[in-house]
Amino acid sequence: MLKWAIIFLIISVVAGIFGFTGVARTSKTIAKVLFFLCIIIFIIILITSIAIF
Repeated sequence: MLKWAIIFLIISVVAGIFGFTGVARTSKTIAKVLFFLCIIIFIIILITSIAIF
């Protein structure tokens, strides 16, 4: 999932360079959502693994 966030971030930067602001804004939003989702899943897994041991 983090890989997809990085891919959408790269798409956003490239689209911004070429002037496609709508595409850049959309892919930036997707990258941000995926990144925070990845962080939340990581924290949940970390807490559950600590609770087990």
